[in-house]
Amino acid sequence: MFCDMEDAFASKFQGLYPTQIVAHTLRRFGEGAKVCCEVTMMVVDAGLIPEGEEVIAVAGTNGGADTIMVVKAAPTKRFLDLRVLEILAKPLV
Repeated sequence: MFCDMEDAFASKFQGLYPTQIVAHTLRRFGEGAKVCCEVTMMVVDAGLIPEGEEVIAVAGTNGGADTIMVVKAAPTKRFLDLRVLEILAKPLV
């Protein structure tokens, strides 16, 4: 099974690229899930909220805001410390 998954990633991306794998994994919950994580890291990177703060992130697609998550914030360089604590709303994708 894992060999098949690895082959799928290698075929799709001509190699394994962690950021693309993470992005595609988050998109399984909808585009907004990926964006909620991205915007949370961006505001920490910009110094607008402190690392470790629990925040409500709202995102969506062309139709407007459709995803709401509670996230423990982390900067981009410590992405693995970012935690999705709750998914309050997501589209029926």
